[in-house]
Amino acid sequence: MHYPKIQHHGAVNGVTGSCHELQVDADNSVLIDCGLFQGAENSGRGSSSDHSEIEFPLQQIQALLVTHCHIDHVGRIPYLLAAGFDGPIYCSEPTAVLLPLVLEDAVKIGFSRNKRLVEKFLKLLTSRIVAIPYGQWQDINLSEKNKSQLKIEFNPAGHILGSAYIVCEVKHKAEMQKITFSGDLGGSHTPLLPEPKSPEQTDVLVIESTYGDKNHVGRKERKTELKNLIIRCLQNKGTILIPAFSIGRTQELLYELEEIIHQNKNDELLKDLLWDELEIIVDSPLASRFTKVYKTLQPFWDKEATVKTKSGRHPLSFEQLTTINGHEEHLATVEYLKKTGRPCVVLAASGMCAGGRVVNYLKAMIEDKRTDILFVGYQARGTPGRAILHYADKNGYVEMDRKRYTINAGVYSLQGYSAHADQSALINFVQGIKHKPKEIRIIHGDNEAKQVLQKKLKGLLPEANVWIPDS
Repeated sequence: MHYPKIQHHGAVNGVTGSCHELQVDADNSVLIDCGLFQGAENSGRGSSSDHSEIEFPLQQIQALLVTHCHIDHVGRIPYLLAAGFDGPIYCSEPTAVLLPLVLEDAVKIGFSRNKRLVEKFLKLLTSRIVAIPYGQWQDINLSEKNKSQLKIEFNPAGHILGSAYIVCEVKHKAEMQKITFSGDLGGSHTPLLPEPKSPEQTDVLVIESTYGDKNHVGRKERKTELKNLIIRCLQNKGTILIPAFSIGRTQELLYELEEIIHQNKNDELLKDLLWDELEIIVDSPLASRFTKVYKTLQPFWDKEATVKTKSGRHPLSFEQLTTINGHEEHLATVEYLKKTGRPCVVLAASGMCAGGRVVNYLKAMIEDKRTDILFVGYQARGTPGRAILHYADKNGYVEMDRKRYTINAGVYSLQGYSAHADQSALINFVQGIKHKPKEIRIIHGDNEAKQVLQKKLKGLLPEANVWIPDS
């Protein structure tokens, strides 16, 4: 049998459940990510939408490599450890800080709120994490039976803080190959983050395709659109709800909102309301914790953000920002905004409305015409967010917690704020590889997005095998 081989355990029939196995030889392999399936997406066995069981053998898996700590890339790690995986977990330095926070929350939601059990899990997790600086090669210990060798390198991916694409250099018998896993790539000019730089060389590229069929507007245009949408929505004299993931999207939006308020602070937004008086509410304890950690990780910010902080600006903790932490305070805020429709902006998780505090806001306010909902990221099949987007202009409804809610709120989509690279950025990433890959596997996208990107990449690299795995 020919090695190395790649087997996909997730993110081949959609955009969630990322999990890929690089088989170095018959006795050694590593996992790249181990994420939860969300919405209507599920494992290859077609189990329920929240399928979490580890359904592949673990005895040959020597390590887990984590591209970044979004739940669709790391959410099954507790199940992986429970199934008996006892190897190291390699990740970038920022991810090593963020990952325990993400999985503490996941364990409390999916397993137990028992403090002793959660602490036991976190102790086990942190003992396994090995933080690797960007651009530094790391040898992976393998069984010596086949004399194979593997070393890995993490490089900034520009998706969220700590995100990485991973280059794996495999030596099996006399053959040496470089295999690159993109993880989730970020777009150009993502707030706070430097743009990803392509690897010098790779023989095989496994690349995401979330927006393989679309291009985002530029950052200047999307910031203007965000500003104009806020102005438009507040004409309803109601609340703007922005479903946003706790890590990455929330911090990027805060950064952009601080900039908009700073540039327009003395301008009138509504009668008797200046931009400088617009309240921005973050109602997510996890997002608040991540924002604090983001501030401690300033050495990984881009130059623009660093310059702002040196000038005395605070892009993640500005004057107009209010954070809601306690559950009682959250419920009181929902009830107050439901009654008054106060003009303000609320950021709450989850980004696809599949759980979290944003659901309470939606249930309370989606039938109120004063409310506006602004989506700023991808909505997977089967999620309430996808349903709200699809049925909003059809006098439709969305089902949450087994109850139907009529969509009377205004609904808008700002795809330019996606943390995922668009088609142009994905193609530029491939073009930037000096020694081009002989094989490209397109994963992590809906069918149309994958097929469009496949056609583009085949035109760019006619001699390469560009294909779409189905399992």
